[in-house]
Amino acid sequence: MGDASPVTREKDRDRTAMPTFEIGEQHFLLDGHPHQVLSGALHYFRVHPDQWADRIHKARLMGLNTVETYVAWNVHATAPGAFDTSGGRDIGRFLDLVAAEGMHAIVRPGPFICAEWDNGGLPAWLLARPGVGIRSNEPIYMAAVAEYYARLLPLIRNRQVTRGGPVLAMQVENEYGAYGNDKEYLRALVRLVRDGGIDVPLLTCDQADDDMLDRGGLPELHRTATFGSRSTERLATLRRHQPTGPLMCMEFWDGWFDSWGHHHHVTSPTSTARDLDDLLAAGASVNVYMFHGGTNFGFTNGANDKGTYAPVTTSYDYDAPLSEAGVATAKYAALREVIARHAPVPDEDPSPALPSPAFVVPLPRRLALTDAVPVLGEVRAWDHAPTTDEIGQWSGFTLYRTTIEPDDLVLTVGEVRDRAIVSVDGDPVGVLSRTDRTSTVPLPQRAGVLELLVEDMGRVNYGPRIGEAKGLIGGVRTAGRELRDWQTVGLRLEEFGEPLAALLQAAPVRAPSQPGAGPTFYAGTFAASSGTDLHLRLDGWTKGLVWVNGFLLGRYWSAAPTRTLYVPGPVVREGRNDLVVLELHGTTSAVVSFVAAPDLGPTDD
Repeated sequence: MGDASPVTREKDRDRTAMPTFEIGEQHFLLDGHPHQVLSGALHYFRVHPDQWADRIHKARLMGLNTVETYVAWNVHATAPGAFDTSGGRDIGRFLDLVAAEGMHAIVRPGPFICAEWDNGGLPAWLLARPGVGIRSNEPIYMAAVAEYYARLLPLIRNRQVTRGGPVLAMQVENEYGAYGNDKEYLRALVRLVRDGGIDVPLLTCDQADDDMLDRGGLPELHRTATFGSRSTERLATLRRHQPTGPLMCMEFWDGWFDSWGHHHHVTSPTSTARDLDDLLAAGASVNVYMFHGGTNFGFTNGANDKGTYAPVTTSYDYDAPLSEAGVATAKYAALREVIARHAPVPDEDPSPALPSPAFVVPLPRRLALTDAVPVLGEVRAWDHAPTTDEIGQWSGFTLYRTTIEPDDLVLTVGEVRDRAIVSVDGDPVGVLSRTDRTSTVPLPQRAGVLELLVEDMGRVNYGPRIGEAKGLIGGVRTAGRELRDWQTVGLRLEEFGEPLAALLQAAPVRAPSQPGAGPTFYAGTFAASSGTDLHLRLDGWTKGLVWVNGFLLGRYWSAAPTRTLYVPGPVVREGRNDLVVLELHGTTSAVVSFVAAPDLGPTDD
């Protein structure tokens, strides 16, 4: 996608007629007139690109006039020097679709975004560099940020409202007051953004807390706040730090994210609507977070660690007004009714939800992960147990292999990040878990090949543990010695390659009713109509990954809460579709089911 979009190219011929968006003494001013921003958060990288237009359209139908999105740096820069804007990474196309719907946009490019996204959006390869700072005015870090902005900002520059595009404003950093107090860092970001041709207003956002608002803002930037309740009180807090100009809640939390092993979070549509009404009645602008949460496809989910490591689920439904599958909920109707009291709302209603097809799929072909390792990665030798960052494996799974003797007896790891299945000669002997704080397992009293299948379950996205290394940390010991002679294989699982597909096609067929042990791939096919949304349920399965037609949906886990995986319609083909499950532990049978509606798990209500 080039710098200039089709939406802006024609308008660039007459720059004198371009709209303006400014911060006035009391209001945002669009073309000089007071303007209340009614925005909703919709992350392009959590939604299949063929569904962007549908989700944006439904935002307008709820009465919103603006769409907000983060930009996840690590989505585009998967390796040093890379900046991918193809397919689901095409932020330019996403913003053009916002403009085509007659809406505006707010862009929040971080560089840190949190967002319950892997590493808070920061590239793991960058934070693995020796001496690099994190969210600070440190040369190595800032040089990388400058390169990131140099690639990103041209895609935003000609899509600003001042040039005929949809972008009203851009945010600098994100809730920085909860992390640091480096004003020169913030000013360095501002210089990079302005030098990159961004002339729309720049904003900061912080939680509605006096200390955080003070630390995270600059006098020359307009402050906004984040909160989900007690709107009048929180706006008063913001006003103490932003004495003039419009008030804005940059994240009006209308739900919450889920973590594995916990309940599914829901919030009351009635109370959420009441708090939104208070906010809008005060004349404040808003960004509803989330309007539509979407999905943490693949290995993209983040994690929190406030004493206990808690990885985020594949579903990022967020109990948002528009569900993970793009269905208008009771909360959608409640917020739409509130917005209609303060601004025009279109007469058109979003299309009603229809049940998805329900059917059972047997997976007769089975392939042990061990047999697939040669096509999934290269073997590397080490004289110590390396971190996955040393290996250059930035997400997913890594296989560690060494040998043990009869008198080794017990295995102890300094720390595992984040989970490891331990086996000897292919026989499982235990699990090491960061969440459960298990770092020791007994070993059989025999010589053999020791393997640890280590899973990075999501890099921490908030707080001081951002940027920490993954894999095996602090050395690996047995009862009498440190294990130093290692082989590793970083497993390429995000993209389902042809060599793995060929192995599965040649794999033996077994009766699907038979229980199965893992780690094992299970493969089968199903028939469907192209473009049909599906909901996959894996009752009787334990933990693993699922691909449909080579697209990695993400992780499943019997630990709860999520009981179904969302399959976006654009992934589904007409006629035959391929389904592959990598089960890490075991299943009661090699059968899965598609069900009529999602099941995101038990709530705490």
